[in-house]
Amino acid sequence: MSEIENIGRRHYTRVPFSTRIMLIYSDSETDITGNSTNLSLKGLFVKTEKKVSLGMECMVKIILSGGTDAPELLIHAKVARVEEDGMGIVFDAMDLEAYTHLKNIVQYNSAE
Repeated sequence: MSEIENIGRRHYTRVPFSTRIMLIYSDSETDITGNSTNLSLKGLFVKTEKKVSLGMECMVKIILSGGTDAPELLIHAKVARVEEDGMGIVFDAMDLEAYTHLKNIVQYNSAE
């Protein structure tokens, strides 16, 4: 098992959550949009037809819906898994505001 696959193992509560996602890469030609299917404090799965290489670093823009002042969270991440219908993304670093929003989303959507 590769290190990236090992990082993706679920040690965090993962909840179903659908919202618009943009993956921003250093070369703007590779930017990808899609929709999340699930989310945790450590990562998400984004459904998209366009794929990039395993381990590729990016910025994840999570576009939260709800009104004109809906926040957009920016999180540094990398591609941990590539599947036919999308990619698993693991978060590397985020600011306190993004962490707080993610924590609230996970708590609100968790069955526990």
